[in-house]
Amino acid sequence: MEPVGTREELARRHALLQRFNASFLISSDVDAARAHGSAVERAVQLMNANQKRTFDLSLESDATRDRYGRGSFGQGCLLAQRLVEAGVPFVEVMMGDGVGWDTHRDNFTRTRVLSQEVDAGMSELIEDLHQRGRLDSTLVIWMGEFGRSPQITTGAGRNHWSRAWSSVLVGGGIRGGQVVGRTDRDAAAVVDRPIRVNDFLGTVCRVLGIDYTRETRAPGVDRPISIVDTSKPVKLIDELF
Repeated sequence: MEPVGTREELARRHALLQRFNASFLISSDVDAARAHGSAVERAVQLMNANQKRTFDLSLESDATRDRYGRGSFGQGCLLAQRLVEAGVPFVEVMMGDGVGWDTHRDNFTRTRVLSQEVDAGMSELIEDLHQRGRLDSTLVIWMGEFGRSPQITTGAGRNHWSRAWSSVLVGGGIRGGQVVGRTDRDAAAVVDRPIRVNDFLGTVCRVLGIDYTRETRAPGVDRPISIVDTSKPVKLIDELF
């Protein structure tokens, strides 16, 4: 007896489903039924696409996987490299064990471990993109949505801090090798060249060739949605160009 789930078995199930759907559409040719059929067909195309091999990290050598680091972030960076190679335009790699950099306790030990994982994965990603000639056309962004407090908590941790934090940009044709801005000695406040969130996002759009002043509309939402908040003028980070 043939094991359930082989390519041949799935093809037979798909053909049977198509016959059922065709019979149903004869009597109930409505938008919802057609949308369901379209979703199924696109899902089957995705399941059978050769591009899904991109997600199979077992095709990489053990040495390559070890260089990236065997944690979820390192392997995510390796997958990101494969997705970029396959032509995927936007890829996000999460740092995560469910807590990540939210170091409210034991900040110093956890930050050391997290930094080692980030260093291996991100450096290998950048090196691979460079070796493959894709770094100048790929913008790598390392960032979070806030920083950590200068004050240490009773649990040797750090709390959320929105007044100052750093982001890293690599590739994309920008001028690297520089630090833009400066905090005070406690990293509590920006004292030189402050960069607002919309300045940062506007600059990213500029690097990627996206018009950050454009507005879009989400399905079912009857109001314009700005790509970047332009209620205040966006000051691009000119040092990067």
